[in-house]
Amino acid sequence: AAYLLHFTPYRETSLVVDLFTREHGRVAAVAKGAKRPRSALRAVLMQFQPLAVSYTGRTELRTLTGAEWVGGLIAPRGDALLCAFYLNELLLRLLPREDPHPALYDGYTSALAALSAGMPIDETLRRFEWLLLREVGYAPDLEHDASHRPIDATRRYTWRAGGGFAAAEPGDDPASTGSGAMLRDLAAGRFDAPSARTQAKYLTRAILSHHLEGAVLNTRQILIDLHKL
Repeated sequence: AAYLLHFTPYRETSLVVDLFTREHGRVAAVAKGAKRPRSALRAVLMQFQPLAVSYTGRTELRTLTGAEWVGGLIAPRGDALLCAFYLNELLLRLLPREDPHPALYDGYTSALAALSAGMPIDETLRRFEWLLLREVGYAPDLEHDASHRPIDATRRYTWRAGGGFAAAEPGDDPASTGSGAMLRDLAAGRFDAPSARTQAKYLTRAILSHHLEGAVLNTRQILIDLHKL
């Protein structure tokens, strides 16, 4: 079971595909002849569609030997489509190759279905981002502050890279702080309240930026630019 995350041309008639598989994580493979008009792979290798794939090889770059469309998902459209590309970019940037995460694969499937069904985009993105952060080991402790005290739902906190959460100071930028209630909701996997999702967006952006070492996510910038029009 796999999804196509990204592809690049390879020589005259082939592609290098980056696959997100359920059992083996991210896998890179050469799809020989996939650019030819009559190639069976050409019509099947579509993003945001569940696939059944087979490949061979022991090196980091495998050889794709087969791919079939499994069906069952409607591709997202509009802003939801750009958000689906954002999910792919997160996986490409943060998920190492050959590192299986079945729960993340299932969460990705659920996120695509939610985007296609018109569910709230911000809730879908926050849910997937935090699942990804937990799976790759980048999620901070949401239940205790940097001094190992339980998070207090009535206080506000600020996140510091490498240090966890500390009680917000009077001079801290309000946009860089979040309520303890929001942190406890995140810890419990609750994303229902719009105000909590707004606070979580800025926190998630800071954590992702830190682990991406400041690299700009292309899909996020495109969304920001479109909404400025």
